[in-house]
Amino acid sequence: MYQNGKYPSEVLREAVEAIGSLPGVGSRSALRLALHLLGQPAENIRHFASAVGRLADDVHYCRTCQMIADSDTCPICADSTRDHRTICVVESVRDVMSIEATGQYRGVYHVLGGVISPIDGIGPSDVRIKELVERIDRMVAGDAADSDSGPSREIFPAPVPPEIILALSGDVEGETTSLYIYRQIEGRGVKVSTLARGLGFGDDLEYADSLTLGRSLLARQPFKP
Repeated sequence: MYQNGKYPSEVLREAVEAIGSLPGVGSRSALRLALHLLGQPAENIRHFASAVGRLADDVHYCRTCQMIADSDTCPICADSTRDHRTICVVESVRDVMSIEATGQYRGVYHVLGGVISPIDGIGPSDVRIKELVERIDRMVAGDAADSDSGPSREIFPAPVPPEIILALSGDVEGETTSLYIYRQIEGRGVKVSTLARGLGFGDDLEYADSLTLGRSLLARQPFKP
């Protein structure tokens, strides 16, 4: 750190403070990164700043699943080859990216944007559980309408019930959220499952290796409250 904690430039100080506000970046690391940027060509610095600035202006959240996207519908929800009757419920965008990296899942997602954590003041209304329930209700209502207006079931059997995979972390908050969701959607004509516990208690999907996570998805089990 500069003598007495002061900087030779106010602009440098502001840059260090901005970089240091990122999680896991201390003041020394922030200074090192700022000085690294300062040593780059001006065009590189402008490109870096522009790319970060676009996060605020140009990133959208999918109107269906809340995954990040460049438009109102993410590429996964827009993909007609995916199984739209299987919804994997995750805490964050990072979890979607971790699951996609396994190459073992071809359904769609619902990103809650957090988990229930009373100690942190986060309740059911603070995450996207209501939106999930509404999404399920629309799907089930569509099945019922098709059944009422379509040909005889003897010719076309009823569709397989939608599946909801609760892929939340195994810590107390994740388990609490999974149980709450299950209570909200049980009796709605959907199959509810959870990841096989190849993941240890308290493990985050973000840190699971692709092989373990992929196997946990393929060997998923019925959710038991």
